[in-house]
Amino acid sequence: MTTDTRPVRPRRTTRKPSRLVTNLVLIVGAAATALPFFWMIFSALKPRSEAVAYPPRLLPAEPTLEFVRYLFTTLDFGRYLVNTLVVVAIGFVGLLLMAMAGYAFAKFQFRGRGLLFALVLSTMMIPVQVTMIPTYLILARVGLTNTLVGIALPTLVSAFSIFLFRQFMTTIPDEVLEAARIDGAGEIRIFLSLVLPMSGPILAVQTVLTFIAGWNSFLWPLVIAGDQSRYTLSVGLALLNQQVATNPSLQMAGAAVMVVPILVVFVIFQRYIVQGFTLSGLK
Repeated sequence: MTTDTRPVRPRRTTRKPSRLVTNLVLIVGAAATALPFFWMIFSALKPRSEAVAYPPRLLPAEPTLEFVRYLFTTLDFGRYLVNTLVVVAIGFVGLLLMAMAGYAFAKFQFRGRGLLFALVLSTMMIPVQVTMIPTYLILARVGLTNTLVGIALPTLVSAFSIFLFRQFMTTIPDEVLEAARIDGAGEIRIFLSLVLPMSGPILAVQTVLTFIAGWNSFLWPLVIAGDQSRYTLSVGLALLNQQVATNPSLQMAGAAVMVVPILVVFVIFQRYIVQGFTLSGLK
Protein backbone atom coordinates (compact mmCIF):
# COMPACT_ATOMS: atom_id res chain seq x y z
CA MET A 1 0.00 0.00 0.00
CA THR A 2 1.50 3.29 -1.10
CA THR A 3 0.82 6.69 0.33
CA ASP A 4 0.72 9.82 -1.73
CA THR A 5 3.36 12.23 -0.38
CA ARG A 6 2.71 14.99 -2.86
CA PRO A 7 1.94 18.34 -1.21
CA VAL A 8 -1.67 19.28 -1.24
CA ARG A 9 -2.22 22.50 -3.10
CA PRO A 10 -4.66 24.89 -1.50
CA ARG A 11 -7.81 25.42 -3.40
CA ARG A 12 -8.10 28.72 -5.12
CA THR A 13 -11.09 30.60 -3.94
CA THR A 14 -12.68 32.84 -6.47
CA ARG A 15 -14.54 35.86 -5.30
CA LYS A 16 -18.07 36.10 -6.38
CA PRO A 17 -18.77 38.86 -8.88
CA SER A 18 -21.41 40.27 -6.56
CA ARG A 19 -18.83 40.77 -3.82
CA LEU A 20 -16.48 42.57 -6.18
CA VAL A 21 -19.30 44.84 -7.29
CA THR A 22 -20.19 45.55 -3.67
CA ASN A 23 -16.59 46.43 -2.80
CA LEU A 24 -16.33 48.65 -5.85
CA VAL A 25 -19.54 50.49 -4.94
CA LEU A 26 -18.31 50.98 -1.36
CA ILE A 27 -14.96 52.34 -2.55
CA VAL A 28 -16.65 54.78 -4.93
CA GLY A 29 -19.07 55.86 -2.21
CA ALA A 30 -16.28 56.37 0.32
CA ALA A 31 -14.27 58.42 -2.20
CA ALA A 32 -17.30 60.57 -3.04
CA THR A 33 -17.97 61.13 0.67
CA ALA A 34 -14.36 62.03 1.48
CA LEU A 35 -13.83 64.30 -1.53
CA PRO A 36 -15.49 67.43 -0.02
CA PHE A 37 -13.40 67.04 3.14
CA PHE A 38 -10.12 66.77 1.25
CA TRP A 39 -11.19 69.65 -1.00
CA MET A 40 -11.76 71.79 2.09
CA ILE A 41 -8.36 70.91 3.59
CA PHE A 42 -6.40 71.47 0.38
CA SER A 43 -8.32 74.65 -0.47
CA ALA A 44 -7.40 76.07 2.92
CA LEU A 45 -3.74 75.63 1.94
CA LYS A 46 -4.07 77.27 -1.48
CA PRO A 47 -3.17 80.86 -2.31
CA ARG A 48 -6.17 82.90 -3.38
CA SER A 49 -5.05 82.83 -7.01
CA GLU A 50 -5.17 79.03 -7.06
CA ALA A 51 -8.48 78.89 -5.20
CA VAL A 52 -10.27 80.93 -7.88
CA ALA A 53 -8.37 79.43 -10.83
CA TYR A 54 -10.21 77.57 -13.59
CA PRO A 55 -10.15 74.66 -14.13
CA PRO A 56 -9.93 73.92 -10.40
CA ARG A 57 -7.21 71.66 -9.02
CA LEU A 58 -7.41 69.49 -5.92
CA LEU A 59 -3.80 69.76 -4.74
CA PRO A 60 -2.21 73.18 -4.14
CA ALA A 61 0.88 73.96 -6.24
CA GLU A 62 2.27 76.30 -3.56
CA PRO A 63 0.74 75.36 -0.17
CA THR A 64 0.61 78.08 2.45
CA LEU A 65 -0.73 78.59 5.98
CA GLU A 66 -1.30 82.29 5.37
CA PHE A 67 -5.07 82.18 5.78
CA VAL A 68 -5.00 79.96 8.87
CA ARG A 69 -2.68 82.48 10.52
CA TYR A 70 -4.91 85.32 9.31
CA LEU A 71 -7.87 83.82 11.16
CA PHE A 72 -6.08 83.95 14.50
CA THR A 73 -4.03 87.10 14.05
CA THR A 74 -6.24 89.55 12.19
CA LEU A 75 -9.68 88.08 12.78
CA ASP A 76 -10.98 87.11 16.22
CA PHE A 77 -10.99 83.32 15.79
CA GLY A 78 -8.69 82.87 18.78
CA ARG A 79 -11.39 84.36 21.01
CA TYR A 80 -14.07 82.25 19.32
CA LEU A 81 -12.00 79.12 19.91
CA VAL A 82 -11.56 79.89 23.61
CA ASN A 83 -15.30 80.55 23.97
CA THR A 84 -16.13 77.26 22.28
CA LEU A 85 -13.74 75.32 24.50
CA VAL A 86 -15.28 76.91 27.61
CA VAL A 87 -18.77 75.95 26.43
CA VAL A 88 -17.60 72.38 25.79
CA ALA A 89 -15.94 72.22 29.24
CA ILE A 90 -19.16 73.36 30.93
CA GLY A 91 -21.02 70.73 28.91
CA PHE A 92 -18.83 68.01 30.46
CA VAL A 93 -20.25 68.99 33.86
CA GLY A 94 -23.64 68.05 32.45
CA LEU A 95 -22.14 64.73 31.37
CA LEU A 96 -21.66 63.80 35.03
CA LEU A 97 -25.19 64.93 35.89
CA MET A 98 -26.69 62.85 33.08
CA ALA A 99 -24.69 59.81 34.20
CA MET A 100 -26.07 60.22 37.72
CA ALA A 101 -29.63 60.50 36.40
CA GLY A 102 -29.21 57.42 34.21
CA TYR A 103 -27.82 55.47 37.17
CA ALA A 104 -30.77 56.49 39.34
CA PHE A 105 -33.32 55.41 36.72
CA ALA A 106 -31.49 52.12 36.14
CA LYS A 107 -30.71 50.93 39.66
CA PHE A 108 -32.97 52.68 42.16
CA GLN A 109 -36.58 51.78 42.92
CA PHE A 110 -38.70 54.77 43.91
CA ARG A 111 -42.30 55.83 43.52
CA GLY A 112 -43.09 57.39 40.18
CA ARG A 113 -39.87 56.26 38.52
CA GLY A 114 -41.59 55.10 35.33
CA LEU A 115 -43.70 58.26 35.05
CA LEU A 116 -40.71 60.52 35.66
CA PHE A 117 -38.64 58.66 33.08
CA ALA A 118 -41.50 58.98 30.58
CA LEU A 119 -41.63 62.72 31.23
CA VAL A 120 -37.88 62.97 30.59
CA LEU A 121 -38.23 61.13 27.30
CA SER A 122 -41.23 63.23 26.28
CA THR A 123 -39.02 66.33 26.24
CA MET A 124 -37.29 64.87 23.17
CA MET A 125 -40.46 65.61 21.18
CA ILE A 126 -40.36 69.34 21.96
CA PRO A 127 -38.43 71.38 19.36
CA VAL A 128 -35.67 73.59 20.67
CA GLN A 129 -37.25 76.62 18.98
CA VAL A 130 -40.36 76.26 21.17
CA THR A 131 -38.43 76.64 24.43
CA MET A 132 -35.94 79.20 23.18
CA ILE A 133 -37.89 82.33 24.15
CA PRO A 134 -38.87 81.10 27.65
CA THR A 135 -35.28 80.02 28.25
CA TYR A 136 -34.00 83.41 27.14
CA LEU A 137 -36.40 85.20 29.50
CA ILE A 138 -35.35 83.02 32.43
CA LEU A 139 -31.66 83.63 31.80
CA ALA A 140 -32.31 87.35 31.38
CA ARG A 141 -33.95 87.43 34.80
CA VAL A 142 -30.89 85.90 36.46
CA GLY A 143 -28.43 88.01 34.46
CA LEU A 144 -26.85 85.23 32.37
CA THR A 145 -27.43 86.70 28.93
CA ASN A 146 -24.29 87.52 26.95
CA THR A 147 -22.28 85.06 29.08
CA LEU A 148 -20.62 81.76 28.28
CA VAL A 149 -22.48 80.12 31.17
CA GLY A 150 -25.77 81.26 29.64
CA ILE A 151 -24.71 79.75 26.30
CA ALA A 152 -23.87 76.35 27.82
CA LEU A 153 -26.59 76.10 30.48
CA PRO A 154 -29.64 75.21 28.32
CA THR A 155 -27.76 72.29 26.70
CA LEU A 156 -26.31 71.00 29.96
CA VAL A 157 -28.68 68.01 30.16
CA SER A 158 -30.12 65.92 27.33
CA ALA A 159 -32.98 63.44 27.60
CA PHE A 160 -31.42 61.25 24.93
CA SER A 161 -28.17 61.06 26.87
CA ILE A 162 -30.01 60.14 30.07
CA PHE A 163 -31.77 57.40 28.09
CA LEU A 164 -28.45 56.03 26.82
CA PHE A 165 -26.93 56.02 30.30
CA ARG A 166 -29.98 54.31 31.72
CA GLN A 167 -29.99 51.63 29.03
CA PHE A 168 -26.31 50.87 29.53
CA MET A 169 -26.33 50.90 33.32
CA THR A 170 -29.15 48.37 33.50
CA THR A 171 -26.54 45.83 32.29
CA ILE A 172 -24.36 46.39 35.39
CA PRO A 173 -24.89 43.41 37.75
CA ASP A 174 -26.83 44.28 40.90
CA GLU A 175 -24.69 41.79 42.85
CA VAL A 176 -21.61 43.99 42.37
CA LEU A 177 -23.41 47.00 43.79
CA GLU A 178 -24.85 45.02 46.71
CA ALA A 179 -21.41 43.64 47.56
CA ALA A 180 -20.04 47.18 47.68
CA ARG A 181 -22.89 48.28 49.97
CA ILE A 182 -22.23 45.33 52.29
CA ASP A 183 -18.58 46.38 52.48
CA GLY A 184 -19.74 49.79 53.68
CA ALA A 185 -19.35 51.87 50.52
CA GLY A 186 -21.68 54.82 50.15
CA GLU A 187 -23.72 55.51 47.03
CA ILE A 188 -21.42 58.30 45.86
CA ARG A 189 -18.37 56.07 46.22
CA ILE A 190 -20.16 53.21 44.42
CA PHE A 191 -21.06 55.54 41.58
CA LEU A 192 -17.58 57.02 41.22
CA SER A 193 -15.52 53.89 41.91
CA LEU A 194 -17.65 51.15 40.32
CA VAL A 195 -20.39 52.45 38.04
CA LEU A 196 -18.38 55.03 36.09
CA PRO A 197 -15.36 52.73 35.43
CA MET A 198 -17.74 49.99 34.25
CA SER A 199 -19.51 52.49 31.98
CA GLY A 200 -16.46 53.34 29.89
CA PRO A 201 -18.03 52.66 26.44
CA ILE A 202 -21.13 54.77 27.04
CA LEU A 203 -19.00 57.52 28.59
CA ALA A 204 -16.96 57.59 25.40
CA VAL A 205 -20.15 57.90 23.35
CA GLN A 206 -21.43 60.73 25.51
CA THR A 207 -18.05 62.46 25.47
CA VAL A 208 -18.18 62.63 21.68
CA LEU A 209 -21.84 63.69 21.60
CA THR A 210 -21.25 66.37 24.27
CA PHE A 211 -18.20 67.66 22.45
CA ILE A 212 -20.06 67.84 19.12
CA ALA A 213 -23.07 69.56 20.70
CA GLY A 214 -20.92 72.25 22.33
CA TRP A 215 -18.57 72.62 19.38
CA ASN A 216 -21.35 73.02 16.79
CA SER A 217 -23.62 75.26 18.87
CA PHE A 218 -24.80 78.05 16.57
CA LEU A 219 -28.39 79.23 16.95
CA TRP A 220 -28.48 79.64 20.73
CA PRO A 221 -25.12 81.49 20.99
CA LEU A 222 -26.26 83.76 18.16
CA VAL A 223 -29.45 84.59 20.10
CA ILE A 224 -28.05 85.06 23.59
CA ALA A 225 -24.63 86.56 22.82
CA GLY A 226 -25.10 90.27 22.24
CA ASP A 227 -21.37 90.96 22.18
CA GLN A 228 -19.18 89.58 19.38
CA SER A 229 -16.55 88.63 21.96
CA ARG A 230 -18.93 85.92 23.22
CA TYR A 231 -19.41 84.23 19.84
CA THR A 232 -18.50 80.59 19.33
CA LEU A 233 -16.62 79.19 16.34
CA SER A 234 -19.77 78.31 14.39
CA VAL A 235 -21.15 81.84 14.79
CA GLY A 236 -17.75 83.29 13.87
CA LEU A 237 -17.64 81.12 10.76
CA ALA A 238 -21.07 82.35 9.68
CA LEU A 239 -19.93 85.93 10.30
CA LEU A 240 -16.82 85.26 8.23
CA ASN A 241 -18.90 84.01 5.29
CA GLN A 242 -20.95 87.22 5.40
CA GLN A 243 -17.91 89.51 5.59
CA VAL A 244 -15.64 87.74 3.11
CA ALA A 245 -17.39 86.61 -0.05
CA THR A 246 -14.48 86.58 -2.53
CA ASN A 247 -11.80 84.61 -0.70
CA PRO A 248 -12.52 80.87 -0.86
CA SER A 249 -9.20 79.97 0.77
CA LEU A 250 -10.01 82.00 3.89
CA GLN A 251 -13.50 80.51 4.10
CA MET A 252 -12.14 76.99 3.74
CA ALA A 253 -9.52 77.68 6.40
CA GLY A 254 -12.30 78.68 8.81
CA ALA A 255 -14.29 75.57 7.92
CA ALA A 256 -11.21 73.38 8.47
CA VAL A 257 -10.65 74.88 11.93
CA MET A 258 -14.27 74.02 12.68
CA VAL A 259 -14.35 70.48 11.30
CA VAL A 260 -10.92 68.92 11.93
CA PRO A 261 -11.15 68.76 15.78
CA ILE A 262 -14.47 66.90 15.56
CA LEU A 263 -12.96 64.32 13.22
CA VAL A 264 -9.96 63.88 15.52
CA VAL A 265 -12.19 63.26 18.54
CA PHE A 266 -14.34 60.82 16.56
CA VAL A 267 -11.33 58.85 15.31
CA ILE A 268 -9.98 58.54 18.86
CA PHE A 269 -13.28 57.30 20.32
CA GLN A 270 -14.84 55.47 17.35
CA ARG A 271 -14.20 51.98 18.75
CA TYR A 272 -15.87 52.89 22.04
CA ILE A 273 -18.76 54.58 20.22
CA VAL A 274 -19.72 51.39 18.38
CA GLN A 275 -19.33 49.33 21.54
CA GLY A 276 -21.35 51.77 23.61
CA PHE A 277 -24.29 51.90 21.21
CA THR A 278 -24.28 48.08 20.97
CA LEU A 279 -24.24 47.49 24.71
CA SER A 280 -26.85 50.18 25.38
CA GLY A 281 -29.41 48.22 23.37
CA LEU A 282 -29.52 50.37 20.20
CA LYS A 283 -29.14 47.48 17.76
